Amino acid sequence: MSTQITFTILSLVILSVLLVSSSLGGVTATVVHNHQNLAEWKMFDRWLVENHKNYNGLGEKDKRFQIFMDNARFVQEHNSIPNQSYELGLTRFADLTNEEFRAIYLRKKMERRTRAPVKAERYLHKAGDSLPDEVDWRAKGAVAPVRDQGECGSSWAFSTTGAIEGMHQIKTGELVSLSVQELIDCDRNYNEGCDGGLMDAAFIFIVDNGGLDTEEDYPYTATDNNTCNSVKKNTHVVTIDGYEDVPWNDEKSLKKAVAHQPISVAIEAGGREFQHYKSGVFTGACGTALDHAALAVGYGTSSEGQDYWIIRDSLGSNWGESGYIRLQRNVNDSAGKCGVAMLPSYPTKSVVCDKSYSCPDKSTCCCVSESEGKCNSWGCCPFESATCCENGSSCCPQLYPVCDLDGTCRMKANSPLSVKALTRGPATATTKATNVLLSSA
Repeated sequence: MSTQITFTILSLVILSVLLVSSSLGGVTATVVHNHQNLAEWKMFDRWLVENHKNYNGLGEKDKRFQIFMDNARFVQEHNSIPNQSYELGLTRFADLTNEEFRAIYLRKKMERRTRAPVKAERYLHKAGDSLPDEVDWRAKGAVAPVRDQGECGSSWAFSTTGAIEGMHQIKTGELVSLSVQELIDCDRNYNEGCDGGLMDAAFIFIVDNGGLDTEEDYPYTATDNNTCNSVKKNTHVVTIDGYEDVPWNDEKSLKKAVAHQPISVAIEAGGREFQHYKSGVFTGACGTALDHAALAVGYGTSSEGQDYWIIRDSLGSNWGESGYIRLQRNVNDSAGKCGVAMLPSYPTKSVVCDKSYSCPDKSTCCCVSESEGKCNSWGCCPFESATCCENGSSCCPQLYPVCDLDGTCRMKANSPLSVKALTRGPATATTKATNVLLSSA
């Protein structure tokens, strides 16, 4: 009996030792595992601080870490390939799967409008057109700072206001940030707030409404569960007369348009490369299933000879090149890279010289005579953003802004490239004021 008891006790001791050994082995393995991942966790924690992220759900941080590391490997694999025209990085979206990124920020596809486009030949490319090699409306003060749409599919509204802000600044010299939230709350005939919309429909809403309020007065909340504020909706700080479409599927016409003003564009932005874009000229994979809106604010050519569009996005300044992406230009596809040439459009507005006089759309007000710093009479140059020559009778188009004494307009001082100066026409009196302009001026 005592022998059986002794054997039983010995078996229990051996079993205990085995259990302890197994437990210690697991601890040792865990220590080794954590040691191997320590650098990765430190990298993830730094990223969390930089992007002001934190997680409250049970196990959520571990889940996000795994997604983050998968994206980090994707980024590293891309960047390890030599001679890439663009670089990926651990952007603010590095803790999201591509499916999550598309669901949160892109929402519905931007389908081609069923009605006919608002055709205009204003920016139709024609043989003999002479355009600048590069344009950047940021440098000319016509582009408001990059903003963050948040977890709301409102890129269409940011694109709309950006195009109007740029046009208004070019015509008046004043850059006014306009209310995106007013469009989300109040433009509901076609557009759907955080679930998407189209810029052309937003332009129509603004025309019908009589204008748009400012961002300061009607601030952005990144939500679409608000009731339209009728008082602020009737505050018309900036107005437009209409809109036009750039000829579809024509990068040359789009270039001509962007040379004159910032243009609303739609693109496909749902690819994984786009999600993690950091810098350079984006030549990555994308199609023409338009799911995102942005603003084309310029174009140029890289030092490596790669043509590009300058696109302002609404994904915040901690994505891409401080909120911008340089998108490949002049591709072998009429739709343009990521469909950028498929649905470009822009707002239009007649030109108001002062309370008494105005000029037709597509023209520029030029002062003919003034006293004590105030213009007494106006003339109209038949080009937008033209230069008014000091002789009081002629003007030069935007692309040839230097007035020469011989009656020509030059691209730059002493440049051999020139065109004939234009003759101003009379402005239209909008009140009972006497128009003293000479029609022959």
